[in-house]
Amino acid sequence: MNAFDPRLLTLAQEFRESLRLGVYMFRRLDPEGELTAAQLSLLSMISDGGLRVGDIARNLGIKVPSATEQIIKLDRAGLVSREPDPDDSRAVQVVITEAGTAAVESANHRRNAMVAELLQDLTEQEIEHLAAALPVISKLNSSFQN
Repeated sequence: MNAFDPRLLTLAQEFRESLRLGVYMFRRLDPEGELTAAQLSLLSMISDGGLRVGDIARNLGIKVPSATEQIIKLDRAGLVSREPDPDDSRAVQVVITEAGTAAVESANHRRNAMVAELLQDLTEQEIEHLAAALPVISKLNSSFQN
């Protein structure tokens, strides 16, 4: 194991804990919504183009049968469709439908409004700090995805 600066290890622990609690908060944001957090994540993931079930499962950090179960529910609701993979005639891709795109947009609008309401309680300096942290978080996300 690499020897890291203890300050980085402490920061890593605090960052991970903050993200974990943030995920819990976002999952509870919209309990009345028609989409679960997992379903919304799946739909958002495929909004720019279709993906195979295995890729969806890997990106969500779940097993293929769990991803398949979610896809079946979304397919029955008319939010996704399964289409032939243009790169492999034996495989299929899961593609978002117009109804799926509308559902994502609606859920995002509702959830963004809920988060904006939470942000109203922050000071101007806290809002500036949060805004300044977003590019750093995006950079970390990008390095993980590559």
